[in-house]
Amino acid sequence: MNEVRSEVVVIGGGVAGLVAALECGRLGLSVTVLERAANPGGCVGRIELAGLTLDSGAESFATRGGSVAELIGQLGLESEIVTPNPAGAWLAMPGQNGAVAAAPLPKTGMLGIPANPLGDDVRRIIGWGGASRAYLDRLMPILRIGRARSLGALVRKRMGRKVLDRLVTPISSGVYSANPDDLDLDVVAPGLNEAMTRAGSLSGGVGELVETRRAGSAVLGLRGGMHRLVDALLAELARFDVTVITSAEVVALARDGEAAEHPRWRATARVGTGEPGVGGPGVGEPGTGEPGAADLTVEAAYAIVATPAHAARPLLATTVDGWAEVSEAPGATSVELVTLVLDAPALAAAPRGTGVLVAADTPGVAAKALTHSSAKWAWVAEAAAPHQVVRLSYGRAGSPNPLDGRSDAEVAELAIADASALTGVPLDGSMLVDSGRTPWRDALSHAALGQLDRVRAAEEAVAAVPGLEVTGSWLSGTGLASVVPHAMEAASRIRHLAVRDRAAAEGDPDA
Repeated sequence: MNEVRSEVVVIGGGVAGLVAALECGRLGLSVTVLERAANPGGCVGRIELAGLTLDSGAESFATRGGSVAELIGQLGLESEIVTPNPAGAWLAMPGQNGAVAAAPLPKTGMLGIPANPLGDDVRRIIGWGGASRAYLDRLMPILRIGRARSLGALVRKRMGRKVLDRLVTPISSGVYSANPDDLDLDVVAPGLNEAMTRAGSLSGGVGELVETRRAGSAVLGLRGGMHRLVDALLAELARFDVTVITSAEVVALARDGEAAEHPRWRATARVGTGEPGVGGPGVGEPGTGEPGAADLTVEAAYAIVATPAHAARPLLATTVDGWAEVSEAPGATSVELVTLVLDAPALAAAPRGTGVLVAADTPGVAAKALTHSSAKWAWVAEAAAPHQVVRLSYGRAGSPNPLDGRSDAEVAELAIADASALTGVPLDGSMLVDSGRTPWRDALSHAALGQLDRVRAAEEAVAAVPGLEVTGSWLSGTGLASVVPHAMEAASRIRHLAVRDRAAAEGDPDA
């Protein structure tokens, strides 16, 4: 068994793990990152199709908080930040005689909840009947005692099923991979409970929050793709001598010296659990690529676990009191992305804006969302020309993924049919230049009811264990704007502990 000594071991090489490792490495701590997959980055990945390098996961970042833009600037990529096409997305829904109808999503709303229930863009989707029912929200007395918890229950009560089914559910499914009944209002729409009370209605509260939004795009991207963020992180990690070992699945994390104030951690990894690593800056030798080919133990003073929930749970169950109970969570949704490169000049007109969200009962469409990447991002249009790039998302909460059990050829055929229905442009297999699929099997919504309480309990349990931190999207929330600051905060606590321990070791009486 190979043994490595390091001051910090980071388990998980997604963006959370890489950011935490960099924060520790910048202080001069020796850091080793262990990543199960062949390629670091987690949900920020790349896919090669038709000579193009495209995002296989996250394609943008939310601007709230400014932490991601600040990180990008520190990595020298500030000039590469780009703004998406402001045209906006459409909604696909059942039309007449079993056809697919489509309309632009209302722009003055939040999570699909309209600020103006009688607006033309709202009535185009839910009709006069649905709009009139939604307007009753303005006439109903608002509850001033207690708080609304479930997004779906609130919308259903205040505005009716048409708003819930046609406007809110497609967004909650596309963004959170969850049913709106299962989403915590305070997580997905912070401040809306208070705004409702002040305004006297749900639509009024939404309008108040919309007015206070900062000007400019709510999301931004990187020219060339968000996967460039991972490349830049790896290059910076190499500059600070941080070691990243890929295809290394950590199977055990244990503390040596239970009685010590700061026991050392031992992370045991099975090396060669996946395809060989990509190499390059900051990436160590992954092994032979054969499962169980070699074992590696990293001994460290401090440990940061930055894995998905299902991987963190068994690692910490024996080292954190009560972890198995507080970390239990609802089942994750199986989500799969399908990227198509098409020789379809008619798509260049972007007939459905930058993409389409899909109502669950839309006939003949299996996808829950489509992004017209060539229409949304100028750099994609330029790189792919004369071809068009679209990306479809499959997998709704509580339902089997419609792609399960299908071959790549069958998936491509289904995706082309869905893209045709959603864009309104006739498409067929002869137009397919290339296609690829990316499964995400741990799409756990941080916004699910009860998850916030579970996260707080989990973080309290971890705080009682010296030299240990846990981070990742299942704790911080979905999206880079949540993941990056959470990882930085976790690393900051390790940094402060390391500085204190160093001072104590050197005899500093103030340590």
